[in-house]
Amino acid sequence: MKTKKLIKIILGVVIFLTLPSLLFFGFVYFKYHEDLPVGIQGEQADALAYKMLESLNHEAYKNTNYLEWTFKKRHHFEWQKDKNTCVVYWKEYKVELDLNTISNSKTYVHGFRVQDDQETKLIETALNYYNNDSFWLVAPYKVFDPGTIRSLVTTKQGEEALLVTYTSGGSTPGDSYLWQLKPNGKPKGFRMWVDILPIGGLEASWSNWTTTESGAQLPTFHKMLLFGMEIDNIIGRN
Repeated sequence: MKTKKLIKIILGVVIFLTLPSLLFFGFVYFKYHEDLPVGIQGEQADALAYKMLESLNHEAYKNTNYLEWTFKKRHHFEWQKDKNTCVVYWKEYKVELDLNTISNSKTYVHGFRVQDDQETKLIETALNYYNNDSFWLVAPYKVFDPGTIRSLVTTKQGEEALLVTYTSGGSTPGDSYLWQLKPNGKPKGFRMWVDILPIGGLEASWSNWTTTESGAQLPTFHKMLLFGMEIDNIIGRN
């Protein structure tokens, strides 16, 4: 086969595989991308944040010492919230995270303890899973975390929304979320300006809420564009 013909075939395959993705990205970008809104910090923003917390029974969440859940049927978590530890399971791996002192965490493969470089990588992976997947479970309760900035935003529809920016903590500090609330303050979704997404303002729903044994209210489903994220096996105890 001649070199020119081979190059044409390779280019054709590359274009065939990438063009639909590029077109989809372009469509989504121009349809949904928006700049980060500017809000007003102060008492009104904090009052809206407190209204959201009250709608979710924040006291019950604060008194919940143990949370367990499975994220997208891939990662399972057993979070001892009062001790700040979390056991993370995925595939053949198990990591016992010590969130106070990460270096004290322990890692296992097929039930056998592993150390050194493999341990370091597994701890990093488990911590990233924990930061991301726990956020999709309990983010509304984190609006007054250290390093957060709250701002009141008036949307194009004339509704009040709560913009929360995380200046520290987690895996990607600097991310911002615009909470859209029902009249009683309960979250119905948020829009995201996050480091891992090239499109600003994508919306994700917060729905199918469940109430745990401890009284904490937690979502079991999120929808973003055409994709759904399930959270199941949720357990919450005092």
